[in-house]
Amino acid sequence: MKRLLLALVAVMLMATAAIGGEEEPTLYGVSVSGGNSYTADGGVAWMLMSWTTIFDYDDVMPHHAPEPLRFKTEVTAGMATVPEKRGTVAANILAMYFLEGWRTGWMVPYVEAGTGLIYTDFRRKGQGLRLNFNPVAGIGMVFPPNTDGGKYFAALRLHHVSNGGLDDDNTGINSALLTFGFIY
Repeated sequence: MKRLLLALVAVMLMATAAIGGEEEPTLYGVSVSGGNSYTADGGVAWMLMSWTTIFDYDDVMPHHAPEPLRFKTEVTAGMATVPEKRGTVAANILAMYFLEGWRTGWMVPYVEAGTGLIYTDFRRKGQGLRLNFNPVAGIGMVFPPNTDGGKYFAALRLHHVSNGGLDDDNTGINSALLTFGFIY
């Protein structure tokens, strides 16, 4: 399982290096996220660090896309407390849509959603597997929006961990995460 996740991370990093955009510049970023599970049993707190690449969607997918749509990859490492500290790594792909109609002089909001794989160095009761699917959805903002240099971003994200029925034990972990980062 660890080898499968490491192979997925390697493929995503190679794809990140191979894709380049003509229309919109490719952006790179780093962020930190923290949050807690909100499922009935609670008990999982997350502290994660992510490395992100944001591409023009048309450069990745072979069909036309709206101008504000981006394709985002992220590789994440960190820890969760269950209640002891345990490691976790993930690799996700997301669609990121900038809400240009709500742009102001100091920020531009966005929505994002996607999925990937997550490896947790723990299994909660009923979780079944350590390698799971990791659907995410969130809202955020980039500020300042009109600079050529680096930009900051903040987001609120819903984060799910489950094996999607690949194992009979499939108790999921639902969490809310707050993210802060820098893209350039």
